[in-house]
Formats: sequence, structure tokens, C-alpha cells
Amino acid sequence: MGRLTTSRRVTRITLEGANRQRPDAIAVEEPLEIRVAGTPLSVTMRTPGHDVELAAGFLVSEGVISRGDQFARAIHCGGPGTGGADGNTYNVLDLTLAAGVAPPTPRSFFTTSSCGVCGTASIDAVEKVSTYDVSTDTLSISAHDVAALPDRLREQQKTFDKTGGLHGAALFDVASGELLVAREDVGRHNAVDKVVGWALLNDRLPLRGTVLQVSGRVSFELVQKAVMAGIPMLSAVSAPSSLAIELAERAGLTLAAFVRGSSMNLYTRADRIVVASTTPVTEDAAGVR
Repeated sequence: MGRLTTSRRVTRITLEGANRQRPDAIAVEEPLEIRVAGTPLSVTMRTPGHDVELAAGFLVSEGVISRGDQFARAIHCGGPGTGGADGNTYNVLDLTLAAGVAPPTPRSFFTTSSCGVCGTASIDAVEKVSTYDVSTDTLSISAHDVAALPDRLREQQKTFDKTGGLHGAALFDVASGELLVAREDVGRHNAVDKVVGWALLNDRLPLRGTVLQVSGRVSFELVQKAVMAGIPMLSAVSAPSSLAIELAERAGLTLAAFVRGSSMNLYTRADRIVVASTTPVTEDAAGVR
């Protein structure tokens, strides 16, 4: 239904003088217009595939729905883009919510693949109120298991292997150690929405006792998406923003970042991480600018 990759000829050069042309796999980026009952809601740039999960996760992140039975159905319909002979480009998705669910207010703006809240009318409208309280989640996980999550996610990133151009997100059940779902997309927020949408469509919300692992940095919006889905811990291989840390602290979410090799930084709710070492925590004397 949607292409994950396309091919372009590139000229590859090296400083040693080995220059040649060759085909290169490129990650596809196309617009997806999300409609609810025929009314346009938002347009996001995404990697085609798992579009229903993406749209469902988006509605969870926006606080429109929080249970699987509130989502009725979805259908692709015709729209602009690169599509088949039947006129259906699969770049427009119309959603139907269950009876009694209030429709969302149209956002009426364009969302890039790098930003999920760009264009929100006011700062007060950015932070959503979650149905679920992640601060009460009794999740407990060893630091050793957390350190292994980036590699476990990386093993699932098959399209990244071909293109080097996609972000990844994966959900892990701590009690069983099972990888529940992994998704890729050109947008970090889209990859997370696809994971959350999978959970909604499979009646898994709230996602208590789980860890969300992401392949890049942690922004405010990723923490918010985790909180809205009832995920008590977010782990990332790169840096968090100040606003992401502040929201995680307010919500009671465990935020681990720079999870690389045998180390990690714990920014909030470090009590959920079990550390084997008995070495006491020391504080560096040097200040941070």
C-alpha cells in the first residue's frame, strides 16, 4: 500500500579518489492527511505503512481517545500524492470514532516529520491531560536490561539498515522481557504514534509495566505521548530537552537518556532502576553551565 524505500542514482566520492555512480536506497517521505468523519484534522509527513496505527496513536496523543473501543474504523481515500491507477494515493485516511466520542477540533496546520506539535496555537494547548497516572506504576527494571534495549530496537530497524534514514521506537514489557512492537518512520513522533496506535488497536492501553525505547533524542512531545499512553518509562540513546525533563518529572515518568553501552543518565524517577553496584552515588564538584 505504501513504499518504504525508493531508489536514486548517486555519485559517491571519497577523498582517496574512488568515485563512482551507484543506486542508493532512500527512505520514502509522503504526506498523510488525517480526517475524522470527513473533516480534515491534520497533515503529517511520514513513511507510508502502519497508517491506521499512526492515526490512532495521534488521537491518543491529542487526548481525543484513550481506549480501543472508542476507535471504530479507518479507510484510505483518494488524495494528492503518488498513487495507483485507481486514483487512491493512500495518503488520505478518514477515521470514524465510536458513537458518543466527541470529535477533535481541527488543527488546520501542517506537521513536519521532525515536529509533532509545530503550529499549535498557544503554549497552553501543547500539554495534554492524560487519562492515566504513570506516577503510580510499580515498574522496576534492572540497569542491565535497560542498557540492552537500544540494541534490541536496532535489530528491528530493517528499513534503517537499507537507508540510514529512519527513526525507530519499540515497546518492551518489563515483566516478560518481551518486545511487544517496533515501528520505523522518518519522524520520531510518528514512530512513537505507530507504537501507541498498535497498543490502542490491540486494547493494550494503558501500557503499564512497559518501557518505550527510541532511537534518537527526547523532546517534550515524546514524553507527552508516553504519558498519554500510560507508559511509565522512556529510554533514549541521545539527549533529552529541558522541557522533556520537566514534563517527565511532573508526570512521574522515568526518563533515561544517553543509554549507550554500559552507561546511561537517569533524569527522573531513578528509583525504578535496579543497579547491581553497591558503590554510593557521588556528586561532581564541577558546576554545569
